[in-house]
Amino acid sequence: MDRFAFFIMAVAIASVVYLILAFTVASSAPTGSFVISTALGTVAILGLIIYCVRRKPRNKGEDLMGFDLQMNLEAGNTELNERNKRRRGRKKEVDELPLFSFSSVSAATNNFSHTNKLGEGGFGPVYKGVLLKGDEIAVKRLSVTSGQGFEELKNEATVIAKVQHKNLVRLLGCCIDKDEKILIYEYMPNKSLDFFLFDQIKRILLGWEKRVRIIEGIAQGLLYLHQYSRLRIIHRDLKASNILLDKDMNPKISDFGMARIIFGGNELQAKTNRIVGTYGYIAPEYALRGVFSIKSDVFSFGVVLLEILSSRKNTGFYQTDSLNLLSYAWDLWTSDKVLDLVDPVMLEDNASSRHTMLSRYVNIALLCVQERAEDRPTMSDVVSMLTNEAAPLLPPKQPAFSHLRNHVSSTFGSSINEVTISHLQAR
Repeated sequence: MDRFAFFIMAVAIASVVYLILAFTVASSAPTGSFVISTALGTVAILGLIIYCVRRKPRNKGEDLMGFDLQMNLEAGNTELNERNKRRRGRKKEVDELPLFSFSSVSAATNNFSHTNKLGEGGFGPVYKGVLLKGDEIAVKRLSVTSGQGFEELKNEATVIAKVQHKNLVRLLGCCIDKDEKILIYEYMPNKSLDFFLFDQIKRILLGWEKRVRIIEGIAQGLLYLHQYSRLRIIHRDLKASNILLDKDMNPKISDFGMARIIFGGNELQAKTNRIVGTYGYIAPEYALRGVFSIKSDVFSFGVVLLEILSSRKNTGFYQTDSLNLLSYAWDLWTSDKVLDLVDPVMLEDNASSRHTMLSRYVNIALLCVQERAEDRPTMSDVVSMLTNEAAPLLPPKQPAFSHLRNHVSSTFGSSINEVTISHLQAR
């Protein structure tokens, strides 16, 4: 018996005892005062009982420690599960996410121990958690100093609850308790792409095959968001630190707190006065006019693709007189020295066929980062170009921001009102 049921029983017993005592002393009390006091006492007790019965007890949430992770992941991957989701129609998917108790989340992370901390992003710190069966999870806890809050948490929970794809990170549930706002995800043991890509030693682990698989996986995940999910979803913050890697180095797109759903099958773009994202990955039409679309994500993908090929960051780039990685890639492209861009790790066997593919990938990346959104391909086109070597490629036009050179920093910086400039730690 829980505490609430026990309390109701205690109130009921007390009421019966009161009435018995009242009738016991009835003979020694005036009739009028007895009736009045009994009536008032009965009304008060009945009112208390009704209040307690109608008062909904606080939902503490499920026990995260006993959560069956494997069953949840397998169920999420079945075709039956997808059909069941469609039948639910307009039901709020966020309500279907498990709500875990704070005490069980704290227990899973060893009371949010520093030794369990995986990293920290704009939302807050991320911790590793371990369940009773030994399954591992990732716990993202909203920081009190975070610029993000409940709206971003709700947005991420709502968006990611609508999508299921092998190249998108799985949200397992959430915890909302007083000031605590927490999201629980499947655990990615290899952290994020930038953890390997921009490290002089760890990048060696990303050979040709792994980088190709990562590139194609990111493209497939974006294609699903743009075209095959039930609603068209624009991520708006695609970057290397938001690409998580599982135990087999397969990529999963994460961090949907900034994502937007475009309602209406024929709606291709939207506009906002609140520009969010990360410096160096934001498309020019979004940075300067607040217009975003699936082509905004295509631009971000092009930047990430160049970073994967070169193992160099677009932001904080210093190479000859090039302002950023985009302009550097363009200079090499126009000088017919495109292989100078590529990380030597991908050129180790010196295969001519690989050189051809690398040149093709650079071409695709430059098509994605063209200044005008209408000139960029869709993710469907990108996937086709990546997987079909016979598919013809158009020559790219000059990338966005590359022609501004030394003047771009002041122009670009003054045009964005809410942009993440700092680089987040790997998680």
